[in-house]
Amino acid sequence: MRWRDVDLDADRLSVSQALVSVAYEVQFSDVKTGAGRRTIDLDEPVVKMLRAWKRKQTEERLRLGPAYQESDLVFTHTDGGPLHPDYFRQAFERFVKKQALPKIRFHDLRHTHATLLLKAGVPVKVVSERLGHANAAFTMTVYQHVLPGMQADAARTFSRLLETGESPS
Repeated sequence: MRWRDVDLDADRLSVSQALVSVAYEVQFSDVKTGAGRRTIDLDEPVVKMLRAWKRKQTEERLRLGPAYQESDLVFTHTDGGPLHPDYFRQAFERFVKKQALPKIRFHDLRHTHATLLLKAGVPVKVVSERLGHANAAFTMTVYQHVLPGMQADAARTFSRLLETGESPS
């Protein structure tokens, strides 16, 4: 993620590329699919954290002067150099172990995000767009484990609407 892809005033970020490791060398790559290129809305706490992080990164840049590697990356080494993509996975694994949390993979955070949104009733199309899936059918296939309870909720909601005659808002 580059700062030029983050709009803190509009509370959103654009996903247009990926940082990948090829033979342990860090390279930028296009996203996998056209749907992978997307804009994601951010919530207020995340925007607040990003603003604070940008200030800290600016202070680091000023402190290091010419030794700072200007990359426009949001997450970097203290000298501005890119972090290896494996860094995040390894840091997450250490955190989980230190906190004695159930062991999950870093990528499982993406699944957790989608599952929680779907269980909360966020439309599949919206979740699909956030994940960068080519279509909502793929999202439904991957996350169908969420649907049984949601189907029961939908049946109860539909019944309530018929009984009360109220209109969905």
